[in-house]
Amino acid sequence: MVIVSLPSVVCSLSVSAECVKPVKVEKKQGKSVAKIQIEDDGSYVQVNQDGGKQKLEKAKITLNDCLACSGCITSAESVLITQQSHQELLKVLLNNKSSATEQKVVVVSVSPQSRASLAARFDLSSGEAGRRLTSFFKGLGVHHVFETSFSRTFSLLESQREFVERFQRKEQDSKSLPMLTSACPGWICYAEKTHGEFVLPYISTTRSPQQMMGSLVKGYFAEQQGLSPQQIYHVAVMPCFDKKLEASRPDFYLDEAETREVDCVITSGEVQKMLEEKNVSLNDVEPAPLDTLFSSVSEDEFLKHSGSGSGGYLHHVFTYAAKQLFGEEVKELTYKTLRNKDFQEVTLEKDGVVLLSFASTYGFRNIQNLVQKLKRGKSPYHFVEVMACPAGCLNGGGQVKPLPGQNPKELLQKVEELYMAERPLSPEDDTRVAELYQSWLHTVGEDRANELLHTRYHTVEKMTNGLTMKW
Repeated sequence: MVIVSLPSVVCSLSVSAECVKPVKVEKKQGKSVAKIQIEDDGSYVQVNQDGGKQKLEKAKITLNDCLACSGCITSAESVLITQQSHQELLKVLLNNKSSATEQKVVVVSVSPQSRASLAARFDLSSGEAGRRLTSFFKGLGVHHVFETSFSRTFSLLESQREFVERFQRKEQDSKSLPMLTSACPGWICYAEKTHGEFVLPYISTTRSPQQMMGSLVKGYFAEQQGLSPQQIYHVAVMPCFDKKLEASRPDFYLDEAETREVDCVITSGEVQKMLEEKNVSLNDVEPAPLDTLFSSVSEDEFLKHSGSGSGGYLHHVFTYAAKQLFGEEVKELTYKTLRNKDFQEVTLEKDGVVLLSFASTYGFRNIQNLVQKLKRGKSPYHFVEVMACPAGCLNGGGQVKPLPGQNPKELLQKVEELYMAERPLSPEDDTRVAELYQSWLHTVGEDRANELLHTRYHTVEKMTNGLTMKW
């Protein structure tokens, strides 16, 4: 018997997507192993030696199945994930109320995708949902509620600069381009465990917004508050279960302080569960003023970044690179849909010459195509925004699920509309971020600033049935 491991990702189970378990294929004596191919509809087909085809079974799986899958995460990673749940947050809050000596300053950082998902469930605007979430969390005992569009500004600025630097050394470094985004931990998990050293050099070193916020909260914020990093309990609310894995990475553990930069990640759905357990509807929560220290707000309204619902990396890097490298002001991007709506490209042309070629690639079907082109040396792109979930982060596996009878596609459309309704803010125009570059990052030195804003990725080897297998 041979086990054919089909590429999958830890818990990127969205409201409209299925995951495929590894499939066992009987190997007949004297026969070569059958090949597996992916059809246009995303299904997997076994192609026999005689040319005959057999469609392989798909299995819908639960979150527990996915986290236990030996093809994705190690047992050590699984333990780390079990330590991250809304129950852990509630334990810390309860301990704060019952213990006078072991107090933690609790900080919650909410992603705009999660805010939009909860707004859609309660028929609120995204801003109104944010104000009510601030009130709900503070009513539980949370001290500060921040918002990760603010930390994403750092991610976008660093991505822009990193791309220009890579583009300028492309003649000397064959693996400087295409630059592949690194904000999606599902994609990173897949890249590290499936393609290792081949793909890793292409991946951006810029931290995700979640881990940028980890640097801000356990670094700058702790200093300003006169606290040690260990005295802060930092929770991120995210649209994705994979973010729990990201927070657990050793790269984001502060050895000297003996604490993670993000202590706990809970999903949009887990926040909904907290509301249900407290027998509270977000509609009935009185809104509270927003914490403006680490939030992208203007006059008590949230601001967003232009581009996709996954952060707008393609949009901002493209417009920045066009201006910095070629002196071209791009006011509006024209997207060309390729194989499907989750694979789009944008180009900058001058006098018939393509100067920049960017793409957005969502979902593993498209990611596999991208990687295969890279391996054959036929990728035409300088930059690719890569996301594991079809339709990107707004459709993340941790988002609030549809109500009985509710159409998943209609729910996703509603979430997208709520997210896009906010007023856009250019990263370069965020004066508070610019001030932090001056007051915080310039004072810690270039090497330390790079460590706080960037990270690294690693080839991962796993033990399976006594055999070492590279993923």
